Amino acid sequence: HVQLVESGGGSVQAGGSLRLSCAASGYKYRNYCMNWFRQTSEEEGEGVAAIDGDGSPTYADSVKGRFIISKDNAKNTLYLQMNSLRPEDTAMYYCAVGVRKDGVRCLPRFGYAAQGTQVTVS
Repeated sequence: HVQLVESGGGSVQAGGSLRLSCAASGYKYRNYCMNWFRQTSEEEGEGVAAIDGDGSPTYADSVKGRFIISKDNAKNTLYLQMNSLRPEDTAMYYCAVGVRKDGVRCLPRFGYAAQGTQVTVS
C-alpha cells in the first residue's frame, strides 16, 4: 500500500529557509504526480506545488520564486525547499500522490501523508 512519510519541518524566523522531505513507497514512484499542500486550522487546504512524472513543476502564486519542488527518483523522495519564508507560510504541510498533475494538485489522489509536518515562521 502507499506510504508517505514527511520530515523537515520546524520553526524559523522570517526570511529563513527550511527543506521538507517526503519518503514514498508502495507504488511506482516515477510514474505519478506528487504535490505538497498546507493547511491551517482556520483555512481549507492550499495547494503549494506539484511535480509530475516527468519532473515538471507547478507552483502556487503565493510561493512562486521562493519554493522549489523536486524529487530524487533513486531515493523515492520528494522535497520542498522553502526560502524567504514568511509568517503566512506557517501551516501544517502534507505531501500527496496522484495520477496526474492538475495545477498544484495531483488528481485523482491515491495517497497522502496523514501526519504532516509543522512549519512555523515568526
